[in-house]
Amino acid sequence: MAQEFQTKQRYDIRDLLHIMRTLRAPGGCPWDREQTHQSIRKNLIEETYELAEAIDRDDSAMMREELGDVLMQVVFHSCMAEEEARFTFDDVCDEVCRKLIVRHPHVFGDVTVSGTQEVLSNWDAIKRRTKGQRTAAQAMDSVPRQLPALMRAQKVQSRAAKAGVEFAGFSDALAGIPEEYAKVSGRLREGDRAGAAQALGDLLFSAVNAARFLNADAEELLTAATDQFAARFSRAEALAAESGRPMNELSGKEIDALWERAEAE
Repeated sequence: MAQEFQTKQRYDIRDLLHIMRTLRAPGGCPWDREQTHQSIRKNLIEETYELAEAIDRDDSAMMREELGDVLMQVVFHSCMAEEEARFTFDDVCDEVCRKLIVRHPHVFGDVTVSGTQEVLSNWDAIKRRTKGQRTAAQAMDSVPRQLPALMRAQKVQSRAAKAGVEFAGFSDALAGIPEEYAKVSGRLREGDRAGAAQALGDLLFSAVNAARFLNADAEELLTAATDQFAARFSRAEALAAESGRPMNELSGKEIDALWERAEAE
């Protein structure tokens, strides 16, 4: 049975909440009614990455659409929580407003700051205090394991650095890379593949440390490197096709030559 609904020229957040509650209500959409927090968990992640793509493209229309999709996921979870008598969308809004007010005492209070760095330091201190984090280890443990590995590594390293566990400078951080590489090679020579794999993880962790000292985001660096590799591969494959031979029939030297041409272009 179709639900009664009044169409409008323009909708707002109240309409979005009403639409979602209608979809979840008896007589609404069977698929929406079946969903749980866990079943649509990955949808929020996917929508967030699509929004990131829109931001990277600086595409206003795409950004507007993807922000709406992310907001829809927030409303979806909030409506399910409301049905479970756990919290409401208004509770979500109230909590984030309170958080912003508390963490900006230089705007909503009488605290004076000298610049951005002091704002960030105050933010971290207030966050730890409000979350009851009395030690640096507790602050480190609060970094979600669900984050992409490079992003999590960089956040963990940053929190360790704030606690005083830090390299003296970039050269010291960079020195960790050949040290870990030597460990990987050593484990392989010994036939210890499991040990080599563990040492390789340490090598990746060292690379993230080096990126941090360059004030670079390790996740973004790897994304850019992957994009570059994909573009060169595409060009090398096209060059191979022009020669009348697929890449999987070429020798290693021939592929290297094509790759050098692709890189030069």
